[in-house]
Amino acid sequence: MNPVNPTPFHFESLVWDWPIAVYLFLIGISAGLVTLSILLRRYHPALGGAQSTLIRTTLVLAPTTIILGLLILILHLTRPWTFWKLMFHYSLTSVMSMGVMLFQVYMAVMVVWLAKIFESDVLKLQQRWLPRFTLVRTVLGWLTPFQRPIETLMLVLAVLLGAYTGFLLSALKSYPLLNNPILPALFLFSGISSGAAVALLAMFRDPHNKEAHFIHKLETPVVWLEIFLLAAFFVGLALGDDGKMRSLAAALGGGFWTWWFWIGVVGIGLLIPMLLKRLLPQAATPSGVLLISGASLTGVLLLRFFILYAGQLTVV
Repeated sequence: MNPVNPTPFHFESLVWDWPIAVYLFLIGISAGLVTLSILLRRYHPALGGAQSTLIRTTLVLAPTTIILGLLILILHLTRPWTFWKLMFHYSLTSVMSMGVMLFQVYMAVMVVWLAKIFESDVLKLQQRWLPRFTLVRTVLGWLTPFQRPIETLMLVLAVLLGAYTGFLLSALKSYPLLNNPILPALFLFSGISSGAAVALLAMFRDPHNKEAHFIHKLETPVVWLEIFLLAAFFVGLALGDDGKMRSLAAALGGGFWTWWFWIGVVGIGLLIPMLLKRLLPQAATPSGVLLISGASLTGVLLLRFFILYAGQLTVV
């Protein structure tokens, strides 16, 4: 039976709506920023210290976006007050439970990783507010020989978190468009792209610095990988079974979500940034960075909405 008034944002087979898209977007930003920060520290150690704009942006936004994303997810649950049970009762057969485990480890390691990078600032705060609590200095000293392994673990966790957002949707087996093995990789690289856009927005007043140059060098192959994965995603649907072909027709065969994809995801998110970088003389100015990075970030958010909503149009 069809709903009385179906709309692009409300239809019978819809289970997860717009807050989940925002949640997926925020998690991607956190994973992307952490990944870029660690790569900067590995390939340009002199640039990746506590004074780095990228590292400071990661310090503020990586934990903040995770916390906001989890709050959105918790409040969106049918019984949000029971969410705490997931934090203590794990199930290796539940994608949600595995995600909770990943979030907990990710946050714990990130706190340690950031504390070592900003060790002098942490110790100053400890001396000012908790002068007798010398355990902080002792623990940070113990961690010094393990700083590089901790950073390697942080990189692995960031990659896993970026891919997890795709696994979360691909586990919905009754939705053929979402049940796609390409989705975790697509969300990982689009998350790194969003992290790069956020970092460049933070550097817009000085778009010619060495950190911005490093991010631009990484951003180009990441965007092309994102385009390749998008193409592979749809080709896989076109070559799939009847359910996948029907889901592809529902998503790109015309209608609201087809226009959303071509204008929003492809046009705003991919073509506009690529064309402006080549054709706009002011592309490397603060206003150019704001325009290009803003368009790229918008495209990643619109991609999350497209995958989530168009993916729920068809059920098998």
